Amino acid sequence: MAETRSYTVTGMSCGHCESAVTQELSQLAGVADIQVSSAAGSLTITVQDDATVTDEAVIAAVDEAGYSASPARL
Repeated sequence: MAETRSYTVTGMSCGHCESAVTQELSQLAGVADIQVSSAAGSLTITVQDDATVTDEAVIAAVDEAGYSASPARL
C-alpha cells in the first residue's frame, strides 16, 4: 500500500518554485505522486509501498531546489 506524507515548505512564492520542487522530488525513486502548493507552503507526496524514501531524502531534494522543508505536524 502506498504511503502519503505531508511537509511544510518555506520560501516558495510562485509556480516556478513549485516546478523546481517537483522536478527535484521526481528524481527520487519510489515517489509516485507530488502535490506542491506555494500558496499554502505545503508538499504532499505519495511513496510506493516498496520504496525506501526517507524524510531526510525529501528534505534534501527540497533544499536542492532552494527551499526548506520539514515534516508537517498533524
